[in-house]
Amino acid sequence: MRLPSFASIRVTLLLLALLCVGFVSLTQLVYTRNWNQTLQVTVFPINADHHLSTADYIEGLSTSDFSIIDRWSEREAQRYDLDLAQPFQVSLGEQIQTPPPAWPTNANQISVLVWGLRFRWWAYRNTPDDGADMTRIRMFVMYHSGDNDQPLAHSLGMQKGLMGLVHAFAIPGQTNQNNVVIAHEMLHTVGAIDKYDKFGGPLYPAGFANPYREPLLPQRNAEIMSGRIPTEYGSYMAESLRSTIVNQYTANEINWLE
Repeated sequence: MRLPSFASIRVTLLLLALLCVGFVSLTQLVYTRNWNQTLQVTVFPINADHHLSTADYIEGLSTSDFSIIDRWSEREAQRYDLDLAQPFQVSLGEQIQTPPPAWPTNANQISVLVWGLRFRWWAYRNTPDDGADMTRIRMFVMYHSGDNDQPLAHSLGMQKGLMGLVHAFAIPGQTNQNNVVIAHEMLHTVGAIDKYDKFGGPLYPAGFANPYREPLLPQRNAEIMSGRIPTEYGSYMAESLRSTIVNQYTANEINWLE
């Protein structure tokens, strides 16, 4: 009798893991998008560059630094007459010392798939699952000092697993914009999609806060899934959640519309 090869066993195990992930993800999708209970969001800070200034910034964080996300989501939910008064409740979790797996170089579908499984395993080891995992959203925020003047890596939010990986600046003046990015990736976990083009500019009409405004430009607010306010001369990043909204396209994606 011929025994299965190592390669076939490896593929079988990978397929079983993907099947389990798919089942859990489908269950989470149903639980999170019926909006009959507040979704608990935990922000886990990570010192991405090991700078003392970054460590000091993280040490000074508290749940109140993220409370604007709660208030913003309440305001936006009220505009859509959502029965649930508080869609999200954000709290600060403990700092994580172990960095997540690095994003693959020259990423392709297979390497991204493998990275996703590794990331979920890393998340499980550092923030063990509990009974709330069907509705618990985990946002892992990697803080950078910004001393090297390098742009931050791309942040992402994953509906599968209800997790986000955010890159943010450990600068007090950037806290409000950090919260814009956190809220953006948080909405990815419940089904919202990006609404900007390959250059980062808002797509029309889905990426505009008010695509039917007359005159169209300048817009007064940013749509949260584009994050930028369009003007006659381009667009600029929203400085705070106070100047961002959930438009009807995003509301439909996250099941806020009947």
